[in-house]
Amino acid sequence: MNIAPHLPTLLLVARALLVCMFPFSAIDKVLHWNAALAQASSSWLPGGPVLLVLAMIAELATPLCIVAGWHAGIAALVLAAFCVATALLYHPFWKAGDFWAQGASVARNHFWDFTKNLGLAGGLLLVALGAGFAGA
Repeated sequence: MNIAPHLPTLLLVARALLVCMFPFSAIDKVLHWNAALAQASSSWLPGGPVLLVLAMIAELATPLCIVAGWHAGIAALVLAAFCVATALLYHPFWKAGDFWAQGASVARNHFWDFTKNLGLAGGLLLVALGAGFAGA
C-alpha cells in the first residue's frame, strides 16, 4: 500500500492527536481554577497564578500552531519543554515512599504522569525535527 498520497493528511491527524489534550487541559484550569492554582503553587517555583496563566497560554497557543503548521517546530519545542518541566516540577514520583506498596500509590500515579509527559515531549521533539526549528 502506498501511503505517499495520504501522507499530508496522516501527518495532520498525527499532530492533532499528539496535542489534542492540551486545549482541554487549559479549559480545565479555567473551570477548576482553585485546584489548578493549588497544583501550580505546589512546586518550589514562586508565582503560582502567573505560572498558571502561562501554562494556559502555552496549552492553547502551541497546539494551534502545531496543527496549523505555523511555526510548528518552535511551538513543538516550547510544548516539549513545558511537558518536561511539568513532569519534573509536579510529578516527583521519587519523593513518595509508596511506589511498591500494594493498592493505591501516590508515587505510581505520579510515575505514570511523569512518563506520559516525557513521552509527549518525545513526540513533540519529533514534530520539531520534522518541521524544522523555524518553519512549518
